[in-house]
Amino acid sequence: MTDVADARPRAAVDRPHHDAWGTARTVLRVHRAAVRVWALAVVVLSGWLVWFTETVAKDTRAETEACDRAGRDLCDLTVGMVGYGETVDWIGLLTSYLFLAVAAFAGGALFGRELENGTARLAWTQGVTPARWLAAKLAVPALVVTAGATVLVLVFRWAWGGDHGLLYDGWTSDAAYLSRGPATVAYALCALAVGAVTALLLRRALPALAVSVAVTGLLGHVVARLRASFWPTVTVTSPSPTGELDHPASAWEVESGSVVHGRHVPDFAYWRCDGTAAETRRCLADLGVEGSYVTYHPESHYWPLQLVETGVVLAVTAAATAAAFWLLRRRTA
Repeated sequence: MTDVADARPRAAVDRPHHDAWGTARTVLRVHRAAVRVWALAVVVLSGWLVWFTETVAKDTRAETEACDRAGRDLCDLTVGMVGYGETVDWIGLLTSYLFLAVAAFAGGALFGRELENGTARLAWTQGVTPARWLAAKLAVPALVVTAGATVLVLVFRWAWGGDHGLLYDGWTSDAAYLSRGPATVAYALCALAVGAVTALLLRRALPALAVSVAVTGLLGHVVARLRASFWPTVTVTSPSPTGELDHPASAWEVESGSVVHGRHVPDFAYWRCDGTAAETRRCLADLGVEGSYVTYHPESHYWPLQLVETGVVLAVTAAATAAAFWLLRRRTA
């Protein structure tokens, strides 16, 4: 009698844990084709980049050094950009914007299709609560996406760090900025959460797919436009209106212009002052131009900018996740 009494609480305690694992296995089984496609994309992009770096980069570097010794001015342009650099840029772009594919999958197949077909409600009648269903549908893909995106980021960082001198674009380019840091993972997780929200709102697969892609794409665009303000910039001034400003060649130039009556005026129109050097100086003085300036981010600001952007995107992810659970609770109440 005692053994029976002891077994009942244990079964009651173990059941939620068993149900959670069962729901997770169901998510993996239903979407195993998508998991395989994601794994294949990660393997292909990573393998392509490793092979290209270990073979083509060495040949490109040797050819570049030969061009330098021969004194050819266009060596880096013709070899780096058209050859190795162009391919690596494409891999970086694909890595950076894979979150759009994640948004399409989340809004369409992961949530939208099940809500449209009614299979979600069927699952809720089989002992799986709506909240647990949503948690599993978010957590399992999140683990898969995080693992794959992390591998892509690490491989791209390895390749870019060793041979970024062969690349035409710098550290601020679309190909290199996101694909070398944790913001890539954050955008992918945000795409999952946005897909859940849009699917719960629209309850139809194709509209949810389209809206999820549009919203995450718009988010990426807006954040990119605000990126320069995520960390304090460095400003260098010169007393000469047309003088050279001392800043690193690799710097991300955010703004430049003239100092007019003590104020920074971006993109000052020098065409107003046309003529000889003396006439230009006199014209600029008449306009109140006292010097020039440039505002920039040095390459050392990469990690502060990247981490702040990651935090912003993760905050949006948390808000979208909370909104998804709130919507589900309202719809199933």
